[in-house]
Parts: sequence; structure tokens; C-alpha cells
Amino acid sequence: MQVRTEERRDIASIHALNEAAFQTSTEANLVDMLRDQAAEFISLVAEENGSIIGHICFSPVILTSDTALKLMGLAPMAVAPARQRSGVGSALLRAGLDRCKKTGAAAVVVLGHPQYYPRFGFSPASRFGIRCEYNVPDEVFMALELERGVLQGKSGTIRYLHAFESV
Repeated sequence: MQVRTEERRDIASIHALNEAAFQTSTEANLVDMLRDQAAEFISLVAEENGSIIGHICFSPVILTSDTALKLMGLAPMAVAPARQRSGVGSALLRAGLDRCKKTGAAAVVVLGHPQYYPRFGFSPASRFGIRCEYNVPDEVFMALELERGVLQGKSGTIRYLHAFESV
């Protein structure tokens, strides 16, 4: 398996993968909108034997109290149903976090499974005084500092790109 940056030729496969993984077109359409709306868009695929078996993307988010702070939101991440629980998601997540760090992002936020993301260092964003613009349970909105201490003393609300309003 190879994790690499998406290429133009991957777009249809990424769309189909997201539809299969989520059993709806909502996330697939979100990825297409983010590709058009996000000034900075990180999109990685896991490829094996010429097939796309996983996908992850990150797009900019804004902390209302510090709009200059470079933050990224992880969403969505998809793995082919037959390949789930085989390390594909973990490989994508690690590569994606590394890419975010290399682009200068200070932290990453995610709305996700509270049993999964803490394995990678995510913790409830409320620990930093940060909340989500959406009404979600505290334990599913998490943050990870890519620069140690960058979220200490911060507070405010994370705002996502307009594309997320369709989810």
C-alpha cells in the first residue's frame, strides 16, 4: 500500500470510495465541494495494486478568537469497506497529520469517533476552551496540537468552510 497526494485521475475513484464507505453521497459531494472551495486542501489516497482503497482530506478552519492561527479540519476519512480495520485509516491519518505539520498548520480538529482518534493524540477540544460551531457531544469534537502548547490559553469557536453546511 502506498499513501500519496491525490491526482486529477483519482477524483472519480475518490468519489466512489466515499459513497461506498459512508453508504451515501453526502461525504463524496463534500469532498468535491472542498476541492473547489478550500484555498488549502490536503487530499491523500491509499493505493494498492492500482486501486484507491482509502482517502483522507483536510481543509482550513477558523478559530473565532484567533483568525490568524493556521488550523486544519480533518473530514472526511474513508476506507473501502473490505479494507476497514486493516491499518489503512491509520496510515492515512499519520501521513495527513505529517502533511498538515509540513504546511505550517498549528493544530488539527476533527468531529469523529471518540474511541478512534485519541489513539493518535486527539483529545476533546473543550480541554483547550475550544468548541465546535455545530451542536455535537463534547467527546466527538477533538483537537490535536501539531505545535506543542499552541492551543493553551486559546478559546473560541471553530468555524468550518461553507461546504460543511451541506453535511
